[in-house]
Amino acid sequence: MVTLAQRLEELRTEAGLSRPALAAALGFPKGSIEKFETGRQTPTKEQQERIAGHFGVSLFYLRGESGDRTRMDDWMSGAYREEEPGHVPTPARQPRPKAPAPEPASGGQSTVLDAMLSGSQFRSLLRSVVLDVLSSPEGQELVARVVRKELSNRR
Repeated sequence: MVTLAQRLEELRTEAGLSRPALAAALGFPKGSIEKFETGRQTPTKEQQERIAGHFGVSLFYLRGESGDRTRMDDWMSGAYREEEPGHVPTPARQPRPKAPAPEPASGGQSTVLDAMLSGSQFRSLLRSVVLDVLSSPEGQELVARVVRKELSNRR
């Protein structure tokens, strides 16, 4: 398993940053990144969140618990997953080119909530809930009202 220290060094070098430059960008003391990368000190939870947000990765990826940069669950959640009958395994995803992370609304600091909201599991759950609501009688009435209003606006 990859350690947090190894993952931090990997992310920092990918970004082309020196240890002092990363520390300055994160608002950490000058020597803190060196201590984190050498394992002499472990970043606090808040520092880990700030580091993960800076690089646009999940805490699980940063800690080495997941190989997927955006996966929002831990390495144990997939360990004993039972496949559905007739399930065809999907090929591993190819890494996407790294795009700059959007600036969070929280004043430049990414939060766990930001990470959760951008996770694929959350989007899948939200989609399922919306579809359930829209298929209910109340949801159907809401859709009908919106369609009627839109049609009346176009006339």
